[in-house]
Amino acid sequence: MKARVEWIVLVADLVGTAVFAVEGAIAAMRSQLDLLGVMVIAFIVALGGGVTRDLLIGATPPKAVADWRYPALAFAMGGVAFVFHEQVLGWSGSTLIVLDAAGLALFAVAGAQKALNFGISPFVAMLMGTITGVGGGVLRDIVLARVPVVLQADLYASSAFVGAAVLIVGRRLGVPPVAAALLAGAACLLLRLLSVHFGWQLPKVLEA
Repeated sequence: MKARVEWIVLVADLVGTAVFAVEGAIAAMRSQLDLLGVMVIAFIVALGGGVTRDLLIGATPPKAVADWRYPALAFAMGGVAFVFHEQVLGWSGSTLIVLDAAGLALFAVAGAQKALNFGISPFVAMLMGTITGVGGGVLRDIVLARVPVVLQADLYASSAFVGAAVLIVGRRLGVPPVAAALLAGAACLLLRLLSVHFGWQLPKVLEA
């Protein structure tokens, strides 16, 4: 059982890393950064959330440092996106939204499950899943000198939190790890896509 749970975290982490590295590279290229800038942003978006999570739960050194596969994958996907920039930058907005939602779901699941593996309480594990999902995007926007999109977009962080919550509730109810991870990922992905389609947002305070 433990080996299967660790396998789920590894797969979700690596696939999410690949997805977010490409997304980070796209954001960097659209900001007209050079090759080094593209690689740096790809690395930050792909691994920033996971590094933050690992530091907070005491999983040191973070996987991005201890396991060569993470930075290698992030740089490789960033490089691929740069080489094929004409095709990548031509992707439609809906394609990018789905890609981003998939990465968010993968990281929310991986982050929450890894926190549980380290004995973190369920509620804090939900927060760790959220941080894993949105952390890289927040760091990206800080580096690019703009207000973090993930804190303004339609139920972005909220979708990650819901996905992490579904995972934890499922595990508490005895749902097998793989099934719980699939349900959680689907919940996060579906909520994010529906929020974009229907324009759902959390309440905001508007100045008069």
